Amino acid sequence: MARRGRRAAVRTNGYDSKYEASVAADLEQRGVSPDEQRPVEYVSKRIYFADFVLPNGIIVEAKGYFPREDRRKMLDVRESNPELDIRMLLQNAESKLSKRSRTTYAKWCEQNGFKWAEGTVPDAWLAESPRTVATL
Repeated sequence: MARRGRRAAVRTNGYDSKYEASVAADLEQRGVSPDEQRPVEYVSKRIYFADFVLPNGIIVEAKGYFPREDRRKMLDVRESNPELDIRMLLQNAESKLSKRSRTTYAKWCEQNGFKWAEGTVPDAWLAESPRTVATL
């Protein structure tokens, strides 16, 4: 079975192109069974600029509007930097992810393991013990 391409292509024998099909046929003819279905995760090398880094090292991401691409970015940043303490400061925690969604911004944070607060940075966050300030 061929992998899914990012472009709409005419498929040839289950492959994204005639060239892929010919490479597969050549390998099979030589006794090699190609595995084209192996998923490989990757994270794009990008730079994240935190909204605020508190003196104790806590990163605060302030969100009024929290679109899908920003949610994906925050998951990617945390996955690439699990040592960072990234927290969400939500303007309105009860805002829905979309018009059709029942999930609120707060619920999304909870489901994805982000600490969150609404309105202003809580005094408790400011009072937490210092940690290594992230170099971003």
